[in-house]
Amino acid sequence: MPFFCYILECADGTFYTGWTTDPPRREKQHNAGTGARYTSTRRPVKMIYIEEQPDKITALKRELAIKRLPRKRKAQLINSQLKQ
Repeated sequence: MPFFCYILECADGTFYTGWTTDPPRREKQHNAGTGARYTSTRRPVKMIYIEEQPDKITALKRELAIKRLPRKRKAQLINSQLKQ
């Protein structure tokens, strides 16, 4: 089963980072207000970055690493994927 790290862009322009096994389902949950407390008040959200990981532990570690990045580095990460 694949695991994914993702970044959402919230309606207020902030970023939210998480992990999932099903990115489309998770985006729907966030937009329904049941995904996370942070995103429930910042809807609608849009999934703007997805990164596949080999297992859950790696996904969790990558999520934490992305969360620790400053906003500028997250934006660079997102832009690098958009250029591909």
